[in-house]
Amino acid sequence: MPELHIVGVDLAKRVFQVHGACNEGYVLFRKKLTRTQFAKFLTELPPCILAMEACSSAHHWGRRAEALGHEVRLIPALYVKPFAKRHKNDAIDAEAITEAAIRPSMKFVAVKTTDQQAQAVIFRSRELLL
Repeated sequence: MPELHIVGVDLAKRVFQVHGACNEGYVLFRKKLTRTQFAKFLTELPPCILAMEACSSAHHWGRRAEALGHEVRLIPALYVKPFAKRHKNDAIDAEAITEAAIRPSMKFVAVKTTDQQAQAVIFRSRELLL
C-alpha cells in the first residue's frame, strides 16, 4: 500500500474537502469533513505535507497543523486555478491544491503568526480609512 505523502485541503465555512495522495500522485482518499472532524483528522494523520489555499483561516489551520508536526504549504489561489481539471466544486479544488503543491517550482506563502495577522488587519483597516 502506498504511503501518504500530501494532503490537499479546500477550506470552507462549514465543510472541508480533503484529498490525500502518495508520492506518485495516486489518490489514496477523498473526504468531506466538518471543522471538528477536521481537527480530529489532523491529530490522527501521520506527519505529511498539508497544502491549502492561502487565506486567513488557512493560517489558523496551518499553525495547528505545524504544532502537530505537519509541513504546511499555503498556495495563493491564483496559482491553484490552472490545476482544476473540470467544473468548479470543493472536491475538485482540493485535488487541484494537492497537484499544485507537488510542483517543484510552486511558490508558497509562509504561515503567519497571530500577531502578524493582527497587524495586517490594522494595516488594512487604516488603509480603508484613508
